Amino acid sequence: MNIKIKRQRYPGAESYWQTFVYTGSPENTVAGVLDELNYKDDITDINGEAAPRISWECSCLQGVCGACAMVINGKPALACETFVKDCRGETMTIEPLHKFPVIADLVVDRSVIQKNLRESGSYIKQYMNPEPEEYEHQYSTARCLKCGLCLEICPNYADGSRFYGEVFANDCYAIASKSGKDEVMTEAYDKHFAAGCSKSLSCMDVCPMRIPTLASMAKLNRGLKGGSGK
Repeated sequence: MNIKIKRQRYPGAESYWQTFVYTGSPENTVAGVLDELNYKDDITDINGEAAPRISWECSCLQGVCGACAMVINGKPALACETFVKDCRGETMTIEPLHKFPVIADLVVDRSVIQKNLRESGSYIKQYMNPEPEEYEHQYSTARCLKCGLCLEICPNYADGSRFYGEVFANDCYAIASKSGKDEVMTEAYDKHFAAGCSKSLSCMDVCPMRIPTLASMAKLNRGLKGGSGK
């Protein structure tokens, strides 16, 4: 299979496409493919020309850290959970997430996610014992990897300057269900999520943890312990 990768050597550099040949097992993951391409002492592309090593991020390689988020064959996904055998065609395309600044090749800067949470004042200020019926959903939302896949596919999210996306809504629910009513969080939720979400729910389709964001939205919109009630 040909592996076509969108590359960029450093922030602000011009991007370009480079194709490599993969001859390994179809049971391998995309993460495994990238690792195998980088393993050789002398990396060459499909034309036999020397190529720099491919920059990409990984940590757990088990789908629980979110570091290897990228766009594979046009779909946002984790490289460690996408298998070669499931990618149809003779060529696989791999790109960095489009809605974050590129650092190098497939590595992007996702710090805007934490920046928005910090600057909106959305954090637990005083812990309260949650209602038992909220335990299951609390656990589900707490599994968020902050990988950015939901923001990549969201038609409403651009650069995080105003609309903060699903990752923010889930954290607002976690705060509301554990901290009680918080006017700062309520205002932030209304301004940076509720006012901009068109409910395409594409975020739920790509979430590797299958977080039921719609349930978080519904609970907050009903005014659960600090939701907006709007």
